[in-house]
Amino acid sequence: MNERLEVSRLIPAPASAVFAVLTDPQGHVDIDASGMLMDAEGERVTQAGDRFVVHMDRQALGDRPLGKYDVEVVITKLVPDQEIAWTVEGRLRPHVRHIYGYRLEPAEDGTRVTSYYDWSELSDEWKERLTFPVVPESALKATLGILERTVRRRAA
Repeated sequence: MNERLEVSRLIPAPASAVFAVLTDPQGHVDIDASGMLMDAEGERVTQAGDRFVVHMDRQALGDRPLGKYDVEVVITKLVPDQEIAWTVEGRLRPHVRHIYGYRLEPAEDGTRVTSYYDWSELSDEWKERLTFPVVPESALKATLGILERTVRRRAA
């Protein structure tokens, strides 16, 4: 069973412009295609271990009656202009520990951006309790399109 999704898109911008959106807590809200991220609080992330708060509303997915709640995004990997990854900590214990991230690779006409979502390290308990992937592949693809638009607008 595949426990990782990856989708890619060429974004006609330098990696630094893409990374600026991905390290900004509000940038996560701006590019979210799932409809769950309502707002964010916190400083731009600069290293693994950095955290920020995201105000969520699970109603957009219609899968669990969680209503509005907050989570903390915990950066697990950050290589400037190359990769950022994070997990989410919320009310559920132990924390689920699925990983979201982006890899950026230089390309002739910009930056090849790969969005990934990995739940391979989850315990069997979580795999039985929740349905994965929480965020479908279509949302990852849509987020890349919104990311391109956001990068273009921020550069203007």
